[in-house]
Amino acid sequence: MITRVIDRNFANMRLDRFLRKAFPDESLSVFFAVIRKKKVRVNGVVGKANQMLQEGDTVCIYENFKSVDADSQNFQQDSLSRPKGGNPVLDSVATLQANGSKPSTGFAKAKSTWGKTDEKLKTRDERNASWGAKEIDIVIQTEDYVVVNKPSGLASQPGSGTRPGESLVEYLWEWGRREGLDFKPTIAHRLDQETSGMIIAALHGDTLRDFTRMIREHEVDKFYYALVKGNLKKDKGTIDETLTRTDAAKGSKMKVGETGKDAQKAITHYRVKQHYEGYDLVKIKLETGRMHQIRAHFASIGHPLLGDTRYGDFALNREVKKQLGLHRLFLHSCRLEFVWHGDKIVLDSPLPKELQSVVDQLKPIRHEFNR
Repeated sequence: MITRVIDRNFANMRLDRFLRKAFPDESLSVFFAVIRKKKVRVNGVVGKANQMLQEGDTVCIYENFKSVDADSQNFQQDSLSRPKGGNPVLDSVATLQANGSKPSTGFAKAKSTWGKTDEKLKTRDERNASWGAKEIDIVIQTEDYVVVNKPSGLASQPGSGTRPGESLVEYLWEWGRREGLDFKPTIAHRLDQETSGMIIAALHGDTLRDFTRMIREHEVDKFYYALVKGNLKKDKGTIDETLTRTDAAKGSKMKVGETGKDAQKAITHYRVKQHYEGYDLVKIKLETGRMHQIRAHFASIGHPLLGDTRYGDFALNREVKKQLGLHRLFLHSCRLEFVWHGDKIVLDSPLPKELQSVVDQLKPIRHEFNR
């Protein structure tokens, strides 16, 4: 028999979905069989596939799964013989400690441990591999989430054109596995591969659901720095134009100002931080978060972002690459603001050195801003 106590990561999840998540190496037919044969019980009552689980529920599976080792199954079974009234989670931890094993709390460890690994545990292949998790730049970590700085050129998640194991999500998964977390760190939003800056990653299932809702309901304010072609006529403004996705062999793009059922509302607020000769450094606040929103919006008003190979001025890109050393898109997620458990969280990320180097070479234009 196998016993599992539902924690925060699996709360509010259907029983059949929990089984698939908790035992990913088993086939669906196994889950269907144990439920159909009434071999799964929740708090002592025969479980149903569509039953919603709550934190603290005890799920007993009267079947031995091949993917679960015998010692683990025996341990879970022995835990049921303890006197009633005890805490099954704390009792389990106590037993592991008594056996000389280290329990997994599911929380992130101290920041100093991020990206560090025990050389003794590495295989030859692991030592020879390029493990990207060691390069993760942490802005902040809590027991619920972490905020990381993604460099330009790194994909947020796996996809076509991305080599296996070379995305931020996969780096976080590897770190989580090595740290012994019971939930794969999962990003709550994305950045274009060419864009650098801050991304929120949840460390628990309920945290992920909370951030997904907050972002959907515009409760997370996201700010960006961008260097654009030319000087804007107004020091601050709003671009309110729909975006429509178009797919092509060379990659997807967003058309601005289209109408129709596929057109999405998109709103971009901006404020000029500094005028330079031929360029403006702008700070941008997104009201909506559409694909390529900033890039498409500024290109549509005649001020494309420098280094943009999809919407930009290609001749100008070649010039600034040669003269200023800009080899990437000049777009950086620089600030996140949100309320978490009653506390206002404000996080800032300065321009990375390759972008700051470009700005340092520009000639400022004196201007009195109306702040």
